[in-house]
Amino acid sequence: MFDTLSRKLETVFKRLRGQGRISEANVAETLREIRRILLDADVNYKVAKQFIEDVQKRALGQDVLNSITPGQLIIKIIFDEMVQLLGASKAEIRTAQTPPTVILVAGLQGSGKTTFAAKLASFLKRKGSNPLLVAADIHRPAAIDQLETLGKQLEIPVFADRSKDAVAIACAGIDFARKSIRDTIIIDTAGRLHVDEEMMQEVASIKEKTQPHEILFVVDAMTGQDAVNTAKAFHERLDFDGIVLTKLDGDSRGGAALSIRSVVQKPIKFIGVGERLDALEPFHPDRIASRILGMGDIVTLVEKAQEQFDQERAVKLEEKLRKAQLTLEDFLDQLREVKKMGSLSQVVGMLPGANRIPDDAQIDDRALVRIEAIIQSMTKEERVRPSIINGSRRRRIALGSGTTVQEVNRLLKQFEEMQRMMKRLSKGNMKRALQGMRLPIRN
Repeated sequence: MFDTLSRKLETVFKRLRGQGRISEANVAETLREIRRILLDADVNYKVAKQFIEDVQKRALGQDVLNSITPGQLIIKIIFDEMVQLLGASKAEIRTAQTPPTVILVAGLQGSGKTTFAAKLASFLKRKGSNPLLVAADIHRPAAIDQLETLGKQLEIPVFADRSKDAVAIACAGIDFARKSIRDTIIIDTAGRLHVDEEMMQEVASIKEKTQPHEILFVVDAMTGQDAVNTAKAFHERLDFDGIVLTKLDGDSRGGAALSIRSVVQKPIKFIGVGERLDALEPFHPDRIASRILGMGDIVTLVEKAQEQFDQERAVKLEEKLRKAQLTLEDFLDQLREVKKMGSLSQVVGMLPGANRIPDDAQIDDRALVRIEAIIQSMTKEERVRPSIINGSRRRRIALGSGTTVQEVNRLLKQFEEMQRMMKRLSKGNMKRALQGMRLPIRN
């Protein structure tokens, strides 16, 4: 997420931090470079211009120029202004005083609108709501089937009617929700490959008849300024309440994220960060600004861990670690817990300094898959007592996991090192225990 933008900004910040004294001239030079980087990232030129002006006003104050660490202060000013640019604070979904809450989802075809509707239903269900999905996209082939399939996976009911009247379907869905005591209704509307009058009229009619409490506009973050232009067109007809940026995990530039709120004056409320149905995050401007500037996002990382990790199993694991009794079976369990948090690249991307990983280095997400396959190809006894794994067993494990004997050897060696580390840790020798920690990163 924002890899290219983040790395380019880090290069500028590195030079800025290295300067003992800062003048108006080199502040102006730095900001010109940042403006160029923002424009390269497909940020709206008016937004980029205003952002630089706002930073410059604060950066040229005497308190900054005379500071002992002016470079750090300017970076802090850039962070503060970027938070303001992204929306200042988290924006919540509006809910009805008397249920059900009606949420209308709109956007172009291909933006991930239907998948988002299902993700939102899953998100709200985890928060304690009782949602219903309404399939009002009658134009795209298999749109209703897609929503029904997603609803079945999530165990969330879908109201579907294969008639040709989307407005009637949406109204009938609300009646059904009231009868079945559902407190939240999410209506998936039709999109097109481009903005057209027929689509706009249909979604406007659905809005008029259903009187939604929240209208969310879904847009593909990777389309840059096209996303901003589409948002303006939808906003003129719908006056939506919030924006959803999908596919943000694949957006290395960040142009849409940094432009869209300022242009349409509506908050970003959710971001899609992966294909899985739980890969949806509320939008926190301060956390996103922190990721863009290479400061990481530890808060979101901890929240993901708290959601996915089993507390009881974690206590048992802690006890095993204290006694240095960790087995490959335990290692496999923890590996699966980590995978629930998302891809390894996403997890590493939330750590401070992730933007300093060299461009030619890549986080090998497949490494975890290979490790899991190797351990699953072992017998239960081999997982508990890896010392019994001789040459013939290693060949069998490699064949069963679709890997090589060398990869099996590497895993066993690393696990042996980990066990030694745990023994040192249990004896209190922290410094030596921390040696040899590795991430599956390939150069």
